[in-house]
Amino acid sequence: MKLNGKKVLITGGARRIGGKISRSLAAQGAILYIHCHKGLAEGEALLSQLPGAGHKLFAADLSLPGAAEKMMQACGEVDILVNNASIYARTPIALEESEARRYFEVNFWSPLALMRCFAAPERKSPGVVINIVDQEILRPAAENGIYAISRKALADATVAFALEHAHRNLRFNAIAPGPMIPPPGLENSTMSKVLKSVPAGKRIEPDDLVKTLSYIIDNDSLTGAVIPLDGGQHLKNYEYL
Repeated sequence: MKLNGKKVLITGGARRIGGKISRSLAAQGAILYIHCHKGLAEGEALLSQLPGAGHKLFAADLSLPGAAEKMMQACGEVDILVNNASIYARTPIALEESEARRYFEVNFWSPLALMRCFAAPERKSPGVVINIVDQEILRPAAENGIYAISRKALADATVAFALEHAHRNLRFNAIAPGPMIPPPGLENSTMSKVLKSVPAGKRIEPDDLVKTLSYIIDNDSLTGAVIPLDGGQHLKNYEYL
């Protein structure tokens, strides 16, 4: 699928990696529907800087049940869906239940709801969904079970949707990036500790994620793939002792 003139919904598309994705796709001629939650001012600033016309900004709290469906209703049918929004922190299995449910709502249930709307039975046109997950679906970190499980559920859903909808020319793929940028609140971190677990010994460049996303969109034969973009971090599972 070529991007020029295509409508693209990007969750969490106003800042950080999402902002990088938005700028790249707009530069390739896409019409962007950018979702944000608390970053409304950043979203409006980004919107004013993007090339092209027709871009829109949508504010929604994806931790609230039903918010994803309402947003997709407001967008109408889109050609490409990028589920990029997520929440992250250390989340042990013993995490208090209401907080654990919030992680699942944002990291799994809302993306799942958007995919269901995207693949509605009445849809006739081809489309592409790309879910940004995490290398922890392949190699979970200690004391981070709730987060890892919520992302693994989305990766598994990606494969299930790909199989179910391939005959309709709807493609579903995921990218599982490793350490890329420090989490919010730790912007000045060198990530030196976590990078020790990356065989390549360096962080993942945001540009590499954008290139991978563009490759998936352009490759009409690719569906059901979960691509590890982690400098070999997931391979640490196979080290010989």
